[in-house]
Amino acid sequence: MSNDKKVSRRDFMKGAATGLCVGAFAGMGLYSYSPWAYSRLPKVQRKLEDFGACRSVRVTNISETSWFNNAHLIGDIHEAGGLLVNQYTLNWAPFANGKGSAKGSYDEAMATIKDLIPHDLEKAWEIQKGLSLHPENPGGYSCLIEVEALDGTITKYLLDTGWSYEWMDASFKREGIDEMLKAHEIEALFISHEHWDHFWGLPVTTKYDPRIPLYVHDGFYKEGLQYIKDCKHTGDLKVIKDPVTRIESGMALLKFDVPIINRVFGETSLAFNVQGKGLVLISGCCHQGILQFADFAYTNLKYDNDRFYGIYGGLHISPFEDWDPKYDDLVISLGKWGFERIGCNHCTGHLTAKKFIEAGYPVVRGTARFRSASKDYLGNGDKIAFGC
Repeated sequence: MSNDKKVSRRDFMKGAATGLCVGAFAGMGLYSYSPWAYSRLPKVQRKLEDFGACRSVRVTNISETSWFNNAHLIGDIHEAGGLLVNQYTLNWAPFANGKGSAKGSYDEAMATIKDLIPHDLEKAWEIQKGLSLHPENPGGYSCLIEVEALDGTITKYLLDTGWSYEWMDASFKREGIDEMLKAHEIEALFISHEHWDHFWGLPVTTKYDPRIPLYVHDGFYKEGLQYIKDCKHTGDLKVIKDPVTRIESGMALLKFDVPIINRVFGETSLAFNVQGKGLVLISGCCHQGILQFADFAYTNLKYDNDRFYGIYGGLHISPFEDWDPKYDDLVISLGKWGFERIGCNHCTGHLTAKKFIEAGYPVVRGTARFRSASKDYLGNGDKIAFGC
């Protein structure tokens, strides 16, 4: 250090966030913390926006296994030209036309299945599997969030809707999501970002409830917006433009403008104020970076005890288990926020979850069922509760 001044918690984390650099495919983890993803976090006055409070939040992991083979996913992206290639041209189902790597076409692919979705997803997926690269690799990310209001009323939401029609339909049925959707018990679907593993399984949701309100970041590309129409969605489409959108008392949607690999832009994440406990953060992939996510919430939101209580979701640290020593800074930095309950999976990477456990963090462990790879994180079918 150039002086003897004491380093604050926020300054320490900003230094960790901006001190990382991007590599090649290791950069698929580092990317979210690099200058390409966001510039140095500015020092600002805390706004402390009051968004109310709730009694508890419960999360059911429907699926965190977005793909089943890292080598196939990385290899396909590399062969197509790298991290900046448009995801709709990769020739992955359901946007494959059979012409090979980097020759995919949204229009050509949809012409093969448009008349089948969402009512005959089995046939649609079989057609696309025959045209796509590594058709058995897609899975998906999706979770059910149940918010208990202060009066005891429970409201249900979906965060993301996965990728593979086949895998996600089975996962929805396993957790009873299909019946909840049919009964209109789920208030809304939030799409964290436009990536294949969080968004492309949309017809599995619209198959059961086409009128469900849908929230998306305003950085969606024309293909993504057209796909919503092609999936026969008939409900309200809420395109989020504001940094903070209150959903209900104690629940807010946070918007991050950040470039993401494969020509995707922007991510939304969720924040909850659990009465008497503090702030809970829930993310799909957290491409904005866990440090920016936490710093934004700290700067902008008012929450009980001014304390970070819990975090859940993909934290995008080592999604391909490609540990880099620089990730250790992120592990250390997360500890500075003092979370009391940590539920991680998906692109957090199970090596990262193991590092959290070794560091003594309060990680809620899972059962490694339904093709999830590790008990060190919350796998498919596992649950976590905050405030119950």
